[in-house]
Amino acid sequence: MLTVDFSRFPLAPGDRVLDLGCGAGRHAFECYRRGARVVALDQNADEIREVAGWFAAMEEAGEAPAGATATAMRGDALALPFPDDSFDVVIISEVMEHIPDDKGVLAEMVRVLRPGGRIAVTVPRYGPERVCWALSDAYHEVEGGHIRIYRGHQLARRIREAGLIPYGTHHAHSLHSPYWWLKCAFGVDNDRALPVRAYHRMLVWDITKRPLATRLAERALDPLIGKSLVVYATKPRLPSERAALSAGEERE
Repeated sequence: MLTVDFSRFPLAPGDRVLDLGCGAGRHAFECYRRGARVVALDQNADEIREVAGWFAAMEEAGEAPAGATATAMRGDALALPFPDDSFDVVIISEVMEHIPDDKGVLAEMVRVLRPGGRIAVTVPRYGPERVCWALSDAYHEVEGGHIRIYRGHQLARRIREAGLIPYGTHHAHSLHSPYWWLKCAFGVDNDRALPVRAYHRMLVWDITKRPLATRLAERALDPLIGKSLVVYATKPRLPSERAALSAGEERE
């Protein structure tokens, strides 16, 4: 289940991609399939081992084109172990809401992104996330849990302040919002509640079968209750672009 829309965020074979806070690796795997040179980085050692195992399995199965490479490594988002301008593309999906120093993470991403490179940031959307927080303290008051909810304009401002130029935005995963509302209402650790189990079965069916009816329903509902907010941005190439960005920030 991808949150980044690669029709709006195109990759070219050979692009150097950093999937920062890769988790289970869903975006890293898709970039690898598209011929990129991928680094999947996360602080969770168990998840990195799993991602590395899947990369090896994909290579053995011939799922990636010639020239594509994939590396899984453990690392700190606030101190990335890469030189400046190392990547053409950076993806950070459902991570920034967990990190106290979100400005520091953005600064590191900008540092390792080459001029003209592209970045995709996804976070939980304000409205659906606020419902989850209202229904359940346990949803967010856990170690490593969500510490903030972004409004769209707040995230865009953060991205501009980091020196990037936003160029597109959309919402995703509207069918997942009711699932999390049910989880919060019945208990985030209570997977035995009938409504939660029934809705989960529907989501699994939807993800595996991808029927037209639910695709159309999700497309219609995403602008209203999409669970995730996605913002795409570029790093300026020229001093004139940076100056225009600074002037826009001052007007705000």
